[in-house]
Amino acid sequence: MRELILTMSVTLDGFVSGPDGDIQWVFSGDQEAITWKVENMWNASLIIMGSRSFQDMAPFWPTSTMAFAPAMNQIPKAVFSKRGPVVLEAAAKGLRDARAQAGDTLQPGAESWAEAYVASGDLADEINKLKAKDGKPIIAIGGATFARSLIAQNLVDQYVLMIYPIALGKGLPIFSDLPAPRPLKLVSSKAFPLGAMAQTYRPA
Repeated sequence: MRELILTMSVTLDGFVSGPDGDIQWVFSGDQEAITWKVENMWNASLIIMGSRSFQDMAPFWPTSTMAFAPAMNQIPKAVFSKRGPVVLEAAAKGLRDARAQAGDTLQPGAESWAEAYVASGDLADEINKLKAKDGKPIIAIGGATFARSLIAQNLVDQYVLMIYPIALGKGLPIFSDLPAPRPLKLVSSKAFPLGAMAQTYRPA
């Protein structure tokens, strides 16, 4: 049985991005925080995300040399989309375009984007099916809408929130669709040199 871990970057006032999707504040240059995030990502046997995040990421990571690229490319993925397998067309096109531009210098595991499992059924049913398999945890990343759906249906076993020392005043929240208050228990806390703090919670 695998646990589902939701990992998100969050501002002090609870937003995962600005109203227009801006996340520049995430790139603070805190190398210790980046190293911690990468190590945390390698703890996954599966990365899941919504279709919009998938379509944004699939063309990007196969040629990226960022610290997150090895994990993002090599760990298997599942994309949640009501459109079914057609969502993989963007990943396949991204790989073709990347090959054309990069001269076949794709990163190891890049093909995993075009081979992602497409979950098009009921969200809770699909998540429970994925959880039922053995292995390391499932890590959910990506957009606020997908995160809100997971949280609202109480499908998250662990919340890993990297809280950054900035307040936006307005933006996209992830806890706004709760049907009732959701008590959480703090499991661990780690501070980083430039002020970010990783907070890990479980449902109380």
